[in-house]
Amino acid sequence: MNFENSSSHRRVAAPLSRRLVTPANIVLGVGLALLVIPTMFQVARDSWSTEQGGHGPLVLATGLWAVWRELKSKIVETRPGNLILGLLMLSVSLGVFVTARITGILEVEAFAMYAALISAVYIVQGPALIRLIWFPLVYLAFTLPPPDTVVAAVTQPIKIAISSWAVTLLHSLGYPIASSGVTIQMGQYQLLVAAACAGLNSIVTLTALCLFYVYLRHRSNPVAFLVIAVAAIPVAIVSNFIRVLVLILMTYYLGDAVAQGFMHDFAGLLMFSVALATIFLVDKLAEPILSRKRQVLA
Repeated sequence: MNFENSSSHRRVAAPLSRRLVTPANIVLGVGLALLVIPTMFQVARDSWSTEQGGHGPLVLATGLWAVWRELKSKIVETRPGNLILGLLMLSVSLGVFVTARITGILEVEAFAMYAALISAVYIVQGPALIRLIWFPLVYLAFTLPPPDTVVAAVTQPIKIAISSWAVTLLHSLGYPIASSGVTIQMGQYQLLVAAACAGLNSIVTLTALCLFYVYLRHRSNPVAFLVIAVAAIPVAIVSNFIRVLVLILMTYYLGDAVAQGFMHDFAGLLMFSVALATIFLVDKLAEPILSRKRQVLA
C-alpha cells in the first residue's frame, strides 16, 4: 500500500501581497508611477515645504505602511472590477487630470491623479481589494493639498469666530482691545489672525494623525473610530483659540517682535502637543462607554 501525506497535496493560499506580484501588476505599477511621480514631485515641492502641508511626508510613510499591513497576510479573492464602470471613472479622472495639468491647478491635478490611480486598481484588481485597503486610501488623501476654495471656505468662519471670541474674552477682562473682522487692535498693536493661527493646519494634521491613531487602536470599533476622529475638530479649534489668546497677550506685554519671532512658532508647537494629548485623553475617558456600547450592539 502507498501512503501519502495528504497535506502535501493541500494548496495553501499565498498572502495577498505575494499574489499581487505578477507581471501584469508590475506593468500596472510602472504605468501608475509615470502618472503619479511628476505630480507628487510638485506636491512635495510646493505643498510639503509649507506649514499647511508639512504633515504630508509623515502621512505618506504611515499610509504606505498601512497598505502593506493590510496586504501582507490577508487572503482576498481579487477579480477585475466592472470594466465599464472602471473605464468611466478612469476617463473622467484622466480628463480632469489633463485639464488641471495644462491650466496649472495643482490641487485639482493631485486629486484627479489619485482618483485615476484608484480607478486603475479597481479595474485590474476589483472592489475586494479596494474594500480591504479602504482606510489607507482615505488616509493617504491627506498627503494632497486641499483646493484653495475649500481652504478659504473653511478658514474664514474659523478666523472670524476665533477673533471674536478672543476679543470678547479679553475685553471682559478689561484689556483695551477691539476687532474688525480678523484684524485685532490691542493697545498700540494691530494683529491679523491668519489661517495658520485660526486652526486649519491643526485641524488637517490632527485629523490625519487621529485617523491613524484610531485605526491602530479601534479599527474593529466603528463607533470609537468615528467619535475620536470627529473630536479632533473642536479640540483643534479650542487649542488654537488659546494660542491666539497667548499671542495677543504676548504682543501686548512683550512687544510685536517677541510674539512674532520664535515664540510664535513655539506657541503653535505647544498648542499642537496639547491638542494631541487631549485627543489621547478623550480616547481614554471614552473607552469604557464605547466598549459598553460595542457590547450592547453585539
